[in-house]
Amino acid sequence: MNAPYLMTPLIEADQVSRRFVRRLNYAERLARVLGARVEAQTVHAVDCVDLTIHRGEVVGLVGESGCGKSTLGRMLAGIVPPSSGSIVTTEKNAGPRSPDSTRSEAHAARRLPRHRLATQMIFQDPLSSLNPRKRVRDIIGEAPLAHGIVERKQLDAYVVDVMERVGLNPDFRDRFPHQFSGGQRQRVGIGRALAVKPDFLICDESIAALDVSIQAQIINLFIDLRNDLGLTYLFISHDLGVVEHISDRVAIMYLGRIVEIAPTVELFANPQHPYTIALLAQVPRLSNRKRQFESIRGEIPSPLSPPEGCHFHPRCPSATQRCRTEKPLLRATGAGHQVACHLVEVR
Repeated sequence: MNAPYLMTPLIEADQVSRRFVRRLNYAERLARVLGARVEAQTVHAVDCVDLTIHRGEVVGLVGESGCGKSTLGRMLAGIVPPSSGSIVTTEKNAGPRSPDSTRSEAHAARRLPRHRLATQMIFQDPLSSLNPRKRVRDIIGEAPLAHGIVERKQLDAYVVDVMERVGLNPDFRDRFPHQFSGGQRQRVGIGRALAVKPDFLICDESIAALDVSIQAQIINLFIDLRNDLGLTYLFISHDLGVVEHISDRVAIMYLGRIVEIAPTVELFANPQHPYTIALLAQVPRLSNRKRQFESIRGEIPSPLSPPEGCHFHPRCPSATQRCRTEKPLLRATGAGHQVACHLVEVR
């Protein structure tokens, strides 16, 4: 495979942010009029993220719970709109875009469904993400039928083909989700995503709820599907061992910001951001099995009130005054390696 930074971009996020606002209800507004200090709350889930994913690669996205990984994935999938910034996608077989700015809105609307189908998401809990009232044949076959990918008379054969591709027995296509094991349900979710012939799969902790042996089967399935169909993945996970195994590049996220991104081999061999260094130090390996592990000091700050400057500075042992007041930008430190840290800049 070519170096990811020399490949064709499939999706690009430019300064993407997402804020969730809980507005005051009537009683709270009344209390505020009477002098109570009640304010609307804003969760800063994702903060000015730049991320480019190239066609055919696997990007791992890693970070602590609550850092905004899933929100970023949902924005890239088109499920949640960004509060600011832009997301640009390149469709497969779409041909060159016309520079004519007078292109009709009807033509743009015809392109929209393909854009949305081209990116699909696989969720962490397969049982809660599948409709319990529908049989597998309907879960997998409904979307391709509705979008004209397959005709009704060919639907049963199409569902059989998809189930075989993801390692499910087609004889089970009349079963309901609760009649499958966890690994089988996850395969149903993967089959549902593949049924609309996507270019890009976003896997949000898609193996976290499975047994270790089943995790290995699903990981191998992802690799086989990538090789067979030329898929692109964003693989969101807490498991650094899995990310190291499956990813071409890894992005490290902390409190809504990407703090480091690099090719997988480079990042694991030469981590540069203090947060990345601390994360990798917690990975259990045979070489450090006798070592006493220490967690990262302090607690992750609240996204309701993120700290000024570098978000990691309250927990960073090397933080300076500049870290407390000035936001660090992602800067290239090598081929495909970017770090957002003032300390790296002065090395």
